Amino acid sequence: MINFLNLKEVNWKYRTDLIDACTRVIDSGWYIGGGELQSFEQEFAQWSGVKHCIGVANGLDALTLTLRAWKELGKLQDGDEVIVPANTYIASIIAISANGLIPVLLEPDEASFNLCPEKTRAAITRKTKAILPVHLYGLLANMPALIEIAHQHDILILEDAAQAHGAAIDGRKAGNWGHAAGFSFYPGKNLGALGDAGAITTNDSELAETLRALRNYGSHEKYKNLFKGVNSRLDEIQAAMLRVKLQYLDQDTQHRRVIADIYRHHIHNPVVQLPQCSLAEQHVWHLFVIRTAHRTALQQHLASQGIQTLIHYPIPPHQQQAYQEWNARSYPLTERLHQEVLSLPMGPTLTEDEAMQVVAAVNSFQPV
Repeated sequence: MINFLNLKEVNWKYRTDLIDACTRVIDSGWYIGGGELQSFEQEFAQWSGVKHCIGVANGLDALTLTLRAWKELGKLQDGDEVIVPANTYIASIIAISANGLIPVLLEPDEASFNLCPEKTRAAITRKTKAILPVHLYGLLANMPALIEIAHQHDILILEDAAQAHGAAIDGRKAGNWGHAAGFSFYPGKNLGALGDAGAITTNDSELAETLRALRNYGSHEKYKNLFKGVNSRLDEIQAAMLRVKLQYLDQDTQHRRVIADIYRHHIHNPVVQLPQCSLAEQHVWHLFVIRTAHRTALQQHLASQGIQTLIHYPIPPHQQQAYQEWNARSYPLTERLHQEVLSLPMGPTLTEDEAMQVVAAVNSFQPV
C-alpha cells in the first residue's frame, strides 16, 4: 500500500528530537506563552525573511485575526470587499465573511490554479480594500503583478500561505510579499505540528502588536484589555514541535521536489494533465495535483493497485450549504477544476521507487 501521506512515518524521522523537545517543555513548567513560542516566532520569522511572526491556534485564525486587526486599526470596515479565488478551500472565505467583509470570488488562472492578476484588476471597485491570494498546492500566486495592482489602488494584500511554506520567487518566500500572511501548521502541512497550530507573518510592527493582543483576549498587558479579543494562542508544546521540524523543512522540501520531478517527467498518460511550474524554486509541492475528465475511474484504478489518492477539494465554496446564498452562482472553470483534480501521493517519506510505482499505475490507466 502506498499511502497518500503517512504522518506516523513523517514524524518518526524526528522522533528523538520531538521527545526531547516535549520533555524540555514538560520540565520547564511553562506551557503557554513561554520561551518555546518566542523562539519559534523568531526562528520562523528569520526563515521567512520577515520582521514579525505571531503564533496563533490555527491557520483559519491566522487569516481571521489579521483581517480583524486591520479593522481595529481602521484600515478595513464592515462591507468592504476582499478579492479571493473561487477555487480555494473554504477557510479562506470564512475568514472574510466572519469579519463582516464581502468575499468577491474570482475564477483562477487555469494554468496555475491561483489568483489571476488580469481578472483581479478587472474586479476592483471603490469598495475593494483587500486581496487574498491563495498559494494553492504550494505554488506562489503571481505576487509581483498582484503587488503592483495593490499599490496602484492602495489595497491591502493578505497571503493565504497555508500550503506554501518556503515557496519563493527570486528567493523571496511566501509570507514576505503581502502586508501580512497566514500560515497553517496542521499536521499534514509541509511544516506540520502534532496538532492544530498557525502563525501570521508581517513586516508591519503596528499590526504585529495588535495581533499579539487580539490572540490573547485583546490584552497587551495582563488584566488590561485593548480589544474584545479571542483566545488563539500557539502553545509551548506545539511551538517546540515546530522548532524541531523547521530545522528539516528545507531538506524535506527538496525531497518533495525530487518526487514531483519524477511525476512530471515520467507520467505520459494523455488523459492526465500535469501541474505547471516554470521555476523549481517557486513550488514546494504541498500537493501534487493532476487533472483528468476520468477522475473517478482513475482513482478506482489506482486504489486497485494499492495507491491512495485524495481529492482537494470535491465541492467548491460557492456550492456549499454554508454559503447557500451563492448556490445559484456559476463559476464554470472553478466547478470543472473541482470535478477533475486528483492529488497523488506526496510527502517527505515517499520513496523514489514508490513514486515510480505511482507513475506506472497512472500510465497504465485506460478510460473505458
